[in-house]
Amino acid sequence: MRDRVLSVARSQLGTREYSDGSSKYGSWYERMKPAPGFATGAWCQMFTGWCANEAGLSEEAFPRLAYTPYAVQWFKDRGRWGTKPRVGALVYYNFPGGDFVDHVEIVEAVRADGSIVTIGGNVGNAVKRLVRRSNIAGYGYPDYAAAKDWMEEIVDKLPLLKKGAEKKAANKPHIKTLFKLLDARGFPLPSNVDDMTFGDPMDKKVREFQKAKKLLVDGEVGEKSWAALVLP
Repeated sequence: MRDRVLSVARSQLGTREYSDGSSKYGSWYERMKPAPGFATGAWCQMFTGWCANEAGLSEEAFPRLAYTPYAVQWFKDRGRWGTKPRVGALVYYNFPGGDFVDHVEIVEAVRADGSIVTIGGNVGNAVKRLVRRSNIAGYGYPDYAAAKDWMEEIVDKLPLLKKGAEKKAANKPHIKTLFKLLDARGFPLPSNVDDMTFGDPMDKKVREFQKAKKLLVDGEVGEKSWAALVLP
């Protein structure tokens, strides 16, 4: 799972903010919560959450937050904060002139000389690879082991969904999950669509996703479609 997150992060190298100051990561966060105003916000922490989301990690294993001090506290509350660099850890910085952690990146490699290679968002308004060795406040360690267990079990527990599935109340939370996954995979539904109703709009997007992934195009979200959605 750690390597999956790093692979996603590498795929974003060179991605820049839009001309209006918004970012794809802030826009994703704003849709996910939903929480207005984040599209144009500082996005280094949201970038890490986006990578985790794309890699299929649960929020129990990897935080989905926008504010770096809150993320640091998230790791501390779970006993997953320390001073030792590790590949896949989130490294937090306290740059001169600040009185709190104000930036985060993902550790890609740890060098013998003590420096670290990182991939960070919102570095000069872009995603960049850097070599760092100073101003480090500490490291947050995502629970990749727990994430692996979650990934192995989740597909087996998800129900078959198809148009009209919301008639069974127990399916509604899963339809909402499907709504978010389709959005994360680049098949967003219109903003005015109920995220717990499997109607014609969702059926259309499911079929588009299935066609793109070379799956059976039947509009039914079963084991193979769930796996393609959950496991990038």
